[in-house]
Amino acid sequence: MTTRLNFPRRLTCLVLFFGLLAPAAVWAQNASTPKVRISTSMGDIEAELYADKAPKTVANFVQYVNDKHYDGTIFHRVIPGFMVQGGGYDGQYREKKTRAPVSHEGRQALAAGLKNTTGTLAMARTNDPQSATAQFFINVVDNAFLDPSFQSFGYTVFGKVTSGMDVLQKIRNTPTGAGGPFPTDVPRTPVVIQTITLLK
Repeated sequence: MTTRLNFPRRLTCLVLFFGLLAPAAVWAQNASTPKVRISTSMGDIEAELYADKAPKTVANFVQYVNDKHYDGTIFHRVIPGFMVQGGGYDGQYREKKTRAPVSHEGRQALAAGLKNTTGTLAMARTNDPQSATAQFFINVVDNAFLDPSFQSFGYTVFGKVTSGMDVLQKIRNTPTGAGGPFPTDVPRTPVVIQTITLLK
């Protein structure tokens, strides 16, 4: 911060006032867009999370991060023209226990401008829209058909990759086949999520 000299008292008070507000504004911005580092066996991916647009979904994801749920899980489903999915199984294909599902926020997120475009993070789920727990996927192409519509709940987007797209491309292009209980789309060399870290 540069030193300011010879300000009139009223202007000095204003400078001090707005100077005190600035850290609060930065904190508020960071609180609405926390960032995470997804450290994988193929490199690091960083992403920002949109807590202001999908608050329950982001809170749910961050809680799993803080609980170290993702440590040692794998990307168990990799489809190069679609997405990469992980966060639910360990290296022996054992499904990890989860908390209760999070409320579906797909339509709210879409209304706020979040779509299933390349590099976005979204929650995986079963056919039940209210079934998302810990598993997530990263879109490797634009997948507009996953967006909510009048006919479909779609999938809730809650973040976007900010760095590490090269790593995402390596994961996307890894050879796949059968693995564990899955007949297809499993990386032949496991892609391990070593840890996900919330960046301060």
